[in-house]
Amino acid sequence: MAALHENGKILSQGACNALPVMIFMALGFAAPLLAVIAYSFMPPRSFGLTHTPTLANYADIFTSNSYISFGWSMLFAALTVCILAVICYPIAYGLACLFGRWSPILTLLFTIPLFVSENVRLYGWILFFIKNGVLLGTLKSWFGIEPESILFTPGVVLLGMVYVYLPFMLFPMTLGVSMVPNETREAARDLGASRFQVFREVDLPLSMPGIMIGLLLTFVLAVGAIAEAKVLGGQTIIPITHDIEIAFTYAQNWPLGAALAVLLMLVVGTLVMLVLKRFDLDAILGRR
Repeated sequence: MAALHENGKILSQGACNALPVMIFMALGFAAPLLAVIAYSFMPPRSFGLTHTPTLANYADIFTSNSYISFGWSMLFAALTVCILAVICYPIAYGLACLFGRWSPILTLLFTIPLFVSENVRLYGWILFFIKNGVLLGTLKSWFGIEPESILFTPGVVLLGMVYVYLPFMLFPMTLGVSMVPNETREAARDLGASRFQVFREVDLPLSMPGIMIGLLLTFVLAVGAIAEAKVLGGQTIIPITHDIEIAFTYAQNWPLGAALAVLLMLVVGTLVMLVLKRFDLDAILGRR
């Protein structure tokens, strides 16, 4: 309150400087989010915000098959995170050991595919796995065997998600591992620690910031994945994002799509907060 009357100004100098950013955040972030939340309480198939609020859209979610789409999205996101953690940590550790402080720059090479459209990259996998394509056509011409294509199965959808989100897991992990001082490892070895003890007591705790950021970032992105299921999975798997898209487009039921989006945000936000609650962020981020 003291800042309100200082020098006769309503706002302090700092608040005035931050005002453009605050307005931009309010219009660009908070306003669309509040509009989606408000639409989720409007009657089904309505296109205005002046109707009487109702919980009919949320009741419709739990009486329909939308919970199956929720389950598919959460399951595949969790599997993607687990597989990428197993794949990326040894790669990040190897890069850090071989290239030291230059390893994050080298890891940027893994982000080059991100400059190509995701759909184009996924259709590349179609050409690889399709019948008489790169893989099956080569097996047929060289060895005379004709196995069935794995396209449009849950397994190839998971493969596509692991491929697409690998850079988002690898880059933070490499940063985290490269932050571990080599002198600390050498000191542990000088004190008689084995390689496994150095990994458990030094590398893993000190690289935890990168690991946590990679896990959370990949999970949040993978929950919202839709292209992999559409291109590689056909109609085998219907993720929750597909239901949201259908509600906002073909079905013209904006309130139902908004309710699905709000529920997805609540579920993902709750899971992320529960995970973060189990860790000391100040200790992870090195503030103490």
